[in-house]
Amino acid sequence: GLVVGRQRIIQDNARFVGNVGWRQNEQTFDAVRGTAKFGRFSLDAAYAISQRTIFGVDSPNGHFDGNIVLLNASFETKSIKFVTFSQLIDYDTRIAFSSQTYGVRATGGFALGGGIKLEGVASFATQSDYGRNPVNYRAEYYNLEASLNTAAWAFKGGYEELGSDKGKAAFQTPLATLHAFNGWADLFLTTPSTGLRDYYVVASYKFVHVKALPGLNLTATWHRFDSD
Repeated sequence: GLVVGRQRIIQDNARFVGNVGWRQNEQTFDAVRGTAKFGRFSLDAAYAISQRTIFGVDSPNGHFDGNIVLLNASFETKSIKFVTFSQLIDYDTRIAFSSQTYGVRATGGFALGGGIKLEGVASFATQSDYGRNPVNYRAEYYNLEASLNTAAWAFKGGYEELGSDKGKAAFQTPLATLHAFNGWADLFLTTPSTGLRDYYVVASYKFVHVKALPGLNLTATWHRFDSD
């Protein structure tokens, strides 16, 4: 498929490219986007000239223009999905966030019996300066996660690292749905220059038997944050 114009773009779990969907004003892009599927292979490529932020047209940060290339390719088996991705961001004015990112991600799940499923995530990416960014840096990203799920209960533990290049600059994700990661207080929407290490544990329960309130969930999350 081909879409031209202002549009939401969500790739994978929105960790690198998302729409910030629970805001009243979603993030969108002025872009050309093409998607295709060939059996178990999927391709997603976009070129954007403007990132339209959640802050709206009355904000000085309402949009960030430039040249943005988003590439994503995936391959799925019965139980595992492999993804390769890259983002080339060359901002006109927000040049400290101009970067090139290349990464891989694998997700999978296996039934253990008794209605229990084991799921896992492994992701790695490397990022460096791009375009007119005046800082010469290179930083890496890691994410490892495992979860046990039933129809009602889910328990998850993981580690995420947004690395730092000796304090000069850190791994940034300026196009992401950031509120979903690194705690809900939004303290790390911009990664500190010394980087961020996030150890987290999540327990959740779905009230599947409460038919009057479909979608009712309860979640408790614990984080420990350190610098890189």
